[in-house]
Amino acid sequence: MKLSMVNEVGKEAIVAILGPGDFFGERCLGARSVRMRTATAMTAALILVIEKSEMIRLLREHHALSTRFIACMLARNIRVEENLIEQFFDSTEKRLARTLLVLSNFGDGGRPKQILPKVSAETLAEMVGIPCAKATHFMNKFKKLGFIKYTSGLTVYSSLLSVVLRD
Repeated sequence: MKLSMVNEVGKEAIVAILGPGDFFGERCLGARSVRMRTATAMTAALILVIEKSEMIRLLREHHALSTRFIACMLARNIRVEENLIEQFFDSTEKRLARTLLVLSNFGDGGRPKQILPKVSAETLAEMVGIPCAKATHFMNKFKKLGFIKYTSGLTVYSSLLSVVLRD
């Protein structure tokens, strides 16, 4: 799922990419009644819709669900804070590399990871907050250096971490 927002002049920003088992739409549990984000499936998806009153009841009565829900929200909140810090302190190249590593679930055994679904340069550019041409430039650079590979999808190698770690 892609969560996005559009400003008053029609510019779209991708605020999150969610995977299987993630929650979205949780803002309705608070005081806001106006929808601020749009969720778009990037692949075939099965979505469970739970009414607000039912979700509140489930969170109160089922400890395992509330624990998982809170963990999901905290992880997303941490990621949003990290993204904000990156915008201020990291180069465009480093932000793109980190985005690719996050999308590929880097850290699960160190093997190359294929990003599914296929993520376009336009989507990556929106996620990082850069022009598409700049995203394409760095993607070509990463490919030339052997950090990524295009075949039936985009494969991200752990060596891309060197871009994130260098000063």
